[in-house]
Parts: sequence; structure tokens; C-alpha cells
Amino acid sequence: MNINDLNTGVENTWCPGCGNFGLLTAFKQAVVELVDEGFKLKDFVMVSGIGCHAKIVDYVKLNSFYSLHGRTLSPATGIKLANPDLKVVAFAGDGDALGEGIAHTIFAAKRNSDITLVLHDNRIYGLTTGQFTPTSPKGFKGRSTPQGSVEEPLNAVELMLASGATFVARGFTGNILQLKELFKQAIKHNGFSFVDVLQPCFTFYNTLAVYQKDCYDLLDKNHDVTDFDDAMRFAREWNYEDGKKIPTGIFYDVEKPSFEEQELKGKNLKDEKVASVSDFLKSRM
Repeated sequence: MNINDLNTGVENTWCPGCGNFGLLTAFKQAVVELVDEGFKLKDFVMVSGIGCHAKIVDYVKLNSFYSLHGRTLSPATGIKLANPDLKVVAFAGDGDALGEGIAHTIFAAKRNSDITLVLHDNRIYGLTTGQFTPTSPKGFKGRSTPQGSVEEPLNAVELMLASGATFVARGFTGNILQLKELFKQAIKHNGFSFVDVLQPCFTFYNTLAVYQKDCYDLLDKNHDVTDFDDAMRFAREWNYEDGKKIPTGIFYDVEKPSFEEQELKGKNLKDEKVASVSDFLKSRM
């Protein structure tokens, strides 16, 4: 197959220049290469929240599910629990996953649910025209903070490491080759995988030039991805402040039993004669 086989024919309504285009291309390339490696197209499931990011499920010919704002990971974990054979990839914005949905994000990482979370991190609410989000820098002037935000930004990579994610990475939509490889590794990973994607919003917060200047690859640092303390050190190197170098690549990658492995013990609900996940779990009590 090739990347065009994943096209849906739906009109793309992202703004010209949006970083989501690079993210979309990298994800499609990752899926094509994974299928070439033996993955089945029918086993991929995309789950989105609400926001500019969510349109991605309209543009990729894969099984998909639109969820509520901030609730992307609830159906994603449910889908994986119901059929652990599936490769579930959740897409969320920084406001979606770290604002309204932060509890779901933390607990999905804590449980080590075997799903992938792709964070469209444009550091702004683009769909609602320019309000600050949990990753907007302190002093950010937008529609909801005309005098500048007084809040410090959340460090998404640090938060996911502290929450128990077993695969944590960061990419930039200006480096599609690296981003594609990060998506492939995240999807292959057994356990909760998180990819923070720096995705400039050309309309309301254009960070492209900053990322082009300041991003560097952790491969150049000979970083040991199994070293948690070293991963934290690199995660704290940049806290969404201009003028500081921004590490990209894989921060952390370790193997631990996933939530589904421990909960289902090798069983698959699609092979069980039960009406729901809750019925299956009750049957095991």
C-alpha cells in the first residue's frame, strides 16, 4: 500500500500552514510502514477529542471514534480493554488532554494502558480562536488573557514521566521523518506511549521559527532511554520558554506489564459470551 490509500476524500479544513498537516503526513507514513511490516490495517483504531486536532480522524481511512472534549482516553482505554488485539491511537489537543481531560490522561499513564496518545501541542485553543491553554507560556496574550497569562505552563513530558508512562517522546511537525519514526515506536510499544507533538498554529500562535531554531535530537546526546532520572533531566531542560534548547526524540522507553495484560490475563472479550466489559470483570470476582 501507499500513503494515498489512506486518503478519505473529505475536504481538509485546517488553516493553511497548520502544523497538523505535518503530523497527518507522519502518521500516515507510519501506518503504511507498519502495514508493510505485518500489521493489519483493520486493527488500527483512531480516537479523537474535540478541537482542531480531532479532524484528523476525518482524513485517514481507518476505524475511528469521535469522543467528547477532554474524554479521548476514556473510550480509547475501553476499546483496548474490549479487544486487546487492536492498536488504539488517541489524538488530543493540549487543552483537550491537559485541561478538561487531565485526570484521564494521568490515569491512563498510571495504569500503563496499552494505547498511544498523540498530543497535538500547539499551546493554544485554535478552534475557539486563540485562548491560552495549560502549555501556553507565562505572559501569553490571547483572547482570554489580553494582559498576559500569569500561569506557569505544564510540562507535558515531565507530567507523563511522573504519571508512569512507559514510553515518552517529543517530536516536531517540521521534522516529519523523525516524527514518523516516533509514531512507529510508540505504536509498537507494549504499554502507555505518549508523543508530545510540537505543532505550530500559524493563525493564532506561530512558533515555527522558534522550533526550527531550538529543537535538537536526543540521539545526539547518547541518551539512555531506560534511565528515568536522565529522562527527567532532559524533560526539564525546556518548559515552553523561548530561547532554550528543546530536546526531541525518545525520552523514556521501558517494558512493564500493561493494564490489559494484568486485568484480562490473556483473555479477549470478543471471544467471551458477555454483554459488556463490566459483566466480564464481574464474572471474575
